Amino acid sequence: MKNILFAASECVPFIKTGGLADVVGTLPKMFDEDEYDVRVILPNYTCIPERYRNSFRYITHFYMELGHRFDSVHVGIMEYEYDGVRFYFVDNEFYFRGDKPYADTRFDIEKYTFFCKAVLAILPVINFRPDIIHCHDWQAGLIPVFLRTIYAQNMFYSRTRTIMTIHNLRFQGVWDIKTFKYLTGLPDYMFTPDKLEFKEDANMLKGGLVYADYITTVSSTYAGEIQTEYFGEGLDGLLRARNNSLCGIVNGIDYTAYNPASDNDIYKKYTQRTFRSGKAANKKAFQEEAGLPQAPEKFMIGIISRLTDQKGLDLINYVMDRLVDEFTQLVVIGTGDDRYEHLFRQYQWRFPQRVSANIFFSESFAHKLYAAADAMLVPSRFEPCGLTQLIAMRYGTVPIVRETGGLKDTVEPYNEYDNTGTGFSFSNYNADEMLNTINYAKHVFFDDRKSWDLIAKRGISSDFSWDSSAVKYEQLYDKIISRG
Repeated sequence: MKNILFAASECVPFIKTGGLADVVGTLPKMFDEDEYDVRVILPNYTCIPERYRNSFRYITHFYMELGHRFDSVHVGIMEYEYDGVRFYFVDNEFYFRGDKPYADTRFDIEKYTFFCKAVLAILPVINFRPDIIHCHDWQAGLIPVFLRTIYAQNMFYSRTRTIMTIHNLRFQGVWDIKTFKYLTGLPDYMFTPDKLEFKEDANMLKGGLVYADYITTVSSTYAGEIQTEYFGEGLDGLLRARNNSLCGIVNGIDYTAYNPASDNDIYKKYTQRTFRSGKAANKKAFQEEAGLPQAPEKFMIGIISRLTDQKGLDLINYVMDRLVDEFTQLVVIGTGDDRYEHLFRQYQWRFPQRVSANIFFSESFAHKLYAAADAMLVPSRFEPCGLTQLIAMRYGTVPIVRETGGLKDTVEPYNEYDNTGTGFSFSNYNADEMLNTINYAKHVFFDDRKSWDLIAKRGISSDFSWDSSAVKYEQLYDKIISRG
């Protein structure tokens, strides 16, 4: 039996702010139970819903030294089984209280420094000796560092290897070196350019990338992009140096949670065989709920996104007047930067027949839009993997994407000459190029509906479940473990 421990700051169904939570909550269920014992460890946030927290089982608690703090810190261990996976929760109310998981950067860095050390301190107590600790994003970045330094002489961890997975390289956990020395207790020689130092500060993710045995990210294209200066966020040199220990494995989606044949959130369920009539019924009902004219002939574009520059909202802003023409309905679900929230509200006020601005996030309302929309627009500046386009295809909604990261890896551009493809794409980060691609998609929708339906059908038939991704992770785990 191979022991694998996932360490992360969020995980569905307990706590979620982004796609990281979907990965950590879904992937552990996909491994062969006869060969892999996969467990997950998370912070015990007080904002985890009571329906879960009330069922957590207390195991024990102890006190741990943390950096140069005078007093020891409390480490509680809670346990819970969900969907056949054993979860551990690191309990410390001082660090994990509040109505959301993340706070200001300085406190978050202290909080996740504590989490990283606690993860390692807990393992002998629960008598679980991982062959691999799979660390996700900067919040878990100090686990490989502590493992190879503070815990290097402890025989309990002698067989343990680490994988560092980058979900979004932009977020790194950077603060000043003096604070990091105090919080971690690491010696001065660790804060040099070949280790944790980063532009005269210290960087938690960089530490993980330096000390992990292997690095993965969430798509093959993104694995190449982050080795360039444009996408590398200051770490491209390190990632090029570690090229032989770096690969991209595309994320999947949970095909039970996202299934139009059994989705209780949508207005009418449908299958691949009945998707034309099913989507038409969902479109009509959604138009009514969203306050739009019930017009089946309109081209409905969905945007389900954080409203930020990274997601290409500046491109949409540039072409908005030309985008929302008399043939189009645009539906937005999401929150983010004030200027984009105001943009969509303003256009809803100007064109209530054409724009529905839903400046909030609701999982069930998003499911309704996936089932109702004709196309889903994802014009990201960069996108490590992206789940929106995968979910859209599952519901027969045609993605229109920029060719970057996981968007490029998962959406095959439509080719009208050999009638292939699962969506539409544009390559340059340019608003006019995006609009031309949207207009081409409209042309196919209005003038060649048979081809449009075949694009949607191929999307539904695509397999972006976690099964194939899990096999690739199993192969990677086996390779790392066999090295000893």
